[in-house]
Amino acid sequence: MTAPDDTPFSTLIRTASREQHTEAENSSFVGDLLGGGLGVGAYTHYTEQLWCIYRELEAHVERLAEDPVVGPFLHPGLPRLAALEQDLDHLHGGSGWRSALVPLPATAAYVERVREVAREWPGGYLAHHYTRYLGDLSGGQIIRGTAEKNWGFARKGDGVRFYTFDGIPNPAAFKREYRALLDAVPADALEKRRIVEECKHAFTLNTAVFRDLGREHPISA
Repeated sequence: MTAPDDTPFSTLIRTASREQHTEAENSSFVGDLLGGGLGVGAYTHYTEQLWCIYRELEAHVERLAEDPVVGPFLHPGLPRLAALEQDLDHLHGGSGWRSALVPLPATAAYVERVREVAREWPGGYLAHHYTRYLGDLSGGQIIRGTAEKNWGFARKGDGVRFYTFDGIPNPAAFKREYRALLDAVPADALEKRRIVEECKHAFTLNTAVFRDLGREHPISA
């Protein structure tokens, strides 16, 4: 008989999705952006895709606030949509970008999946919440630093406000608390495995967005 797995859920979800996480981080678009090979236009296009994703992710917060699985994770300092809109207003020199924005095919697929799980499966929504917000608080800070250095954005100013969490003064402590909530999530072993698989799928969807962006912005030879 197989012994029960006592691995904390926060550890399980992190280690199980490591391969997909690494693939996303190592995409050519991310490498080119961080390496300084792409211009501010590519950064702007990426920020537009983030706006599409977060608009959907955060459209369901009010309805899910009382959900026993998702509710504890909906910290008021996390939402990014307003910051993204400030960044895009700055990057475009005005607010006219909304009417012209067309999501990339991979972004549209990502948005549709977030919409689906938000409506039908709180555990699946949690998987996307985890992959997005904890990533923003961690690796996203590297992108912010690159943007500030390469394109002259003021530190934590317009253009990089997406990466500035004013409502979370201690990100390291917040991430510890978030992982503790994961370990206490009210879900059985089967549901936890489903959430882990959706987390892996979320990284795959994110990688597909980077792939589309890489095709749109190939690095100059």
